[in-house]
Amino acid sequence: MDEARRARLEAWLRAETGDAALAIADLRRLSGGAIQQNWALDVRCGDGRTAAWVLRTDNAATLAVSHGRAEEFALLRAAHAAGVTVPEPLLLCPDRAVIGAPFFVMRRVEGVAAGHRVVRCGTLAGGRRAAAEAVGRELARIHAIRPPRADLAFLGAPPADPAAAFLADQQRALDRQRDPHPILEWGLRHLARRAPAPVAPVLCHNDFRTGNIMFDARGVTAVLDWEFAGWGDPHADLGWLCAKCWRFGNDAEEAGGIGPRDALYAGYADAGGAPPDPGRVAWWEIAAHLRWATIALDQAERHLSGAEPSLELALTGHIVPQLEWDILAAVEARDAA
Repeated sequence: MDEARRARLEAWLRAETGDAALAIADLRRLSGGAIQQNWALDVRCGDGRTAAWVLRTDNAATLAVSHGRAEEFALLRAAHAAGVTVPEPLLLCPDRAVIGAPFFVMRRVEGVAAGHRVVRCGTLAGGRRAAAEAVGRELARIHAIRPPRADLAFLGAPPADPAAAFLADQQRALDRQRDPHPILEWGLRHLARRAPAPVAPVLCHNDFRTGNIMFDARGVTAVLDWEFAGWGDPHADLGWLCAKCWRFGNDAEEAGGIGPRDALYAGYADAGGAPPDPGRVAWWEIAAHLRWATIALDQAERHLSGAEPSLELALTGHIVPQLEWDILAAVEARDAA
């Protein structure tokens, strides 16, 4: 961030906090964040105290389906109030004039989130079973948030049929691609033939997976990245987490490579979640591979279009063949069961 924007940010923070002596001690961009930018923000307060925050703002190009920062801030507030372990939301700035894009500030938390590290460490959160149970409890607390909610009115009315809405969205995603993807089209047709009936809608995180859950030795320290949240079928979040593509190679641990599936379900029930329907979860696991494939194609398009040249975005498109293989294998396994 250049000096001019940093100075405007400091002035804005002083005005919002009422602390005329507040000063930015350090501001550095954090790794990750292909869709949004996260900046570590250390400030010195006028009374001598220090604070560790995170500033979250837009990348140069964002996905059309992701929420803006004001909406994500509202989601964090709702989750925080519901007892979900999230970074405490502090300040919101919808004014682009400050740093060039809307942003919000939240309290910084410590822990490990990187998927490849989480799945290789069997001691986080007290061990694999305890970690999976803790994740299940967090998800149940999210799903306890139900419509209608005036503070989440921007989410719109819940879909009458979440599975049908998903299928229509994925068809649109495939229709806008540069090239045809017959295996993904085939997977979509399979899902359409087996679509589950609607259930009562809940708030779904819609990116609840290894990599967006932060741990330390004692438990979950934060559920991150709420920009895709919306009303839907709770099994969609369970399927997304349990999909093979989010196990980071630790395929034996079906709950996101973190721990066993039954421990995830036990933690979910312990926090008040209804017992998951295995058949519905299996449907949403296949759906997860399809959705991740179309997201990967859209990410690659950000590079290919020239909107945001990036090796990371370009390489993301190359995961699609593996996801196609996972769809074929998952359908075969389900049909054989």
